[in-house]
Amino acid sequence: MAQQALPEREARLGRAMGADASGAAPHAVVLLLPGGGMEHSARRRSAVAAAAVRPLARRLVRGALQGEPETSLVAHVVHYRYRGWNGEAAHPACDAEWAVEEVVRRYGDVPVCLVGVDVGARAALRAAGHPMVTSVLALSLWLPDPPADRPAAEEEPVRQLVGRQVLLVHGTDDEHTDPELSYRLAERAKKANADVCRFEVHTDGHRLHQHNAEVAALAENFVLGTVCGRDFARPLVDAMAAPPPLGLRMPLAMGFGTSLRR
Repeated sequence: MAQQALPEREARLGRAMGADASGAAPHAVVLLLPGGGMEHSARRRSAVAAAAVRPLARRLVRGALQGEPETSLVAHVVHYRYRGWNGEAAHPACDAEWAVEEVVRRYGDVPVCLVGVDVGARAALRAAGHPMVTSVLALSLWLPDPPADRPAAEEEPVRQLVGRQVLLVHGTDDEHTDPELSYRLAERAKKANADVCRFEVHTDGHRLHQHNAEVAALAENFVLGTVCGRDFARPLVDAMAAPPPLGLRMPLAMGFGTSLRR
């Protein structure tokens, strides 16, 4: 039976958060790639998943203006064409690549950080090869259940991550996607690129709700450190420098971020 054609849709960028009223180009741009996807689906993008990443976008924009050096940061949520990854089509990854190109068209050659959740984390890692992408944050990385003879983490490309700073964060009790898959991917990526680390959020699940404050603080520290010239917190410095497995199983401490300067 012939595969049914997918409906024609276009990806788009959500409203710019942090845009300068004068129209001046920002120092950097963050693209947020939501989760809420499925392995195969032609359904429309998830409005709930898009709304879930907006608080982090607002936090990043505020943080850029409050620290030293003060930096103008624009954040956009990427709205996918389809909810599914859809096999080799990898639609969210293609939409992420389009979004980076659109950022360059709108703002010029500015550094871009890709922040992805779940399916969006996989898309962010895949789209990292664009020359303007300087960093990637992958939260609760989704990978499909691997076939017995081909582990999914070993099929994912990692060469596009060379030259980028990469942080993966995963809850140890994730019920949706096996955290060991993100560890194996991070392990392969670390061999190609030293600037890769991974934090484990102990006892937390896929949505990282129990330790949301710590995860948000870590995300802010990483993003603003990579595109706004801020200093990394000591745990992040240590994780980047440590060899596997230490730097890829770094525990996210309770209260992380409470002593960081705002």
